Amino acid sequence: MLLNGGSLEGKRYLGPQTVAYMTTDQLGSQVHPGPYYLPGPGYGFGLGVAVRLTRGGSAANGEPGDWYWGGAGGTYFWVDPKNDMFTIFMMQSPKQRIHYRSLLRNMVYAAIEK
Repeated sequence: MLLNGGSLEGKRYLGPQTVAYMTTDQLGSQVHPGPYYLPGPGYGFGLGVAVRLTRGGSAANGEPGDWYWGGAGGTYFWVDPKNDMFTIFMMQSPKQRIHYRSLLRNMVYAAIEK
């Protein structure tokens, strides 16, 4: 539904402008990323999701404009509008979540054929 701009199977749940606003960096230059900046390098933050700002700023594979959220226990999802793709990862491993999220992203992007 979010990848589709707020509609699913012919029903509208959110307006396209609402989804665009949610997935646009709301921090701007007001917040300076430091060691505890949760979205990570190369990401800003929209309304509830981390938003990739540029190519090359993050060690994770992806495209500018992709966005994600990760739970403390390891659950994770990301949406990549440029590749018309979303991924949902259901895991409960708080101590290994960073490792497996990175591994998952690398595996998914390595499998994409254009």
